[in-house]
Amino acid sequence: MASGILKFFLPRDRVFYSLFEQASQNIEAIAKKLVQCVNESDYNKRAAIIKEMEELEHLNDDLTHEIFMELGKNFITPFDREDIHALAMSLDDIIDHIYATAKKINFYKVDPNDQGILKMADAIHEAVLAVNSAVKELRNLKNTQKIIECVIKINSVENQADDIFDLSIEKLFDSDIDAKQLIKRREIYQIMEVATDKCEDVGNVIESIVVKYA
Repeated sequence: MASGILKFFLPRDRVFYSLFEQASQNIEAIAKKLVQCVNESDYNKRAAIIKEMEELEHLNDDLTHEIFMELGKNFITPFDREDIHALAMSLDDIIDHIYATAKKINFYKVDPNDQGILKMADAIHEAVLAVNSAVKELRNLKNTQKIIECVIKINSVENQADDIFDLSIEKLFDSDIDAKQLIKRREIYQIMEVATDKCEDVGNVIESIVVKYA
């Protein structure tokens, strides 16, 4: 009888891993599209890429909602409920800021052929790759070394992104760009920098899970 009950609940326990992995794969996909977007000089072609990014952002909203629904239905979870909630929210925050970056570029009609924007997009993609790897390793919390390596990588890229942001802002204010363009570019840099901060937030949540359960 007890084993039958256990079998009934275990698959529901495992569903969280699958949902988190789908979310992190979506984030990797949208980060790759951001790199494509900022390297595309044609406004209309960028618009087509941004539309694909919008679909991924909506899909991730659905996944986040599904995670919260599962959290409400299940009292057996693979780790603390507050950690599941925090991980879902922080993953969603990453994709929101990546999509917002691309949307702002075309909304403001900013030419993304800018060293700051290009380097920040690459940094976001690099951080997201590490996020995806860390999320995949959650199924095997005993493999702490691999998870911690991913978290260290995320933190390292976030530090690099801070440096890129600072240098980009300094260069921007040293240029003879007009005030409107300056404000637009500064806002884009800021959104991109926050995207890497959100990657670090995911790393912090995962590190907390590892400390508790490994």
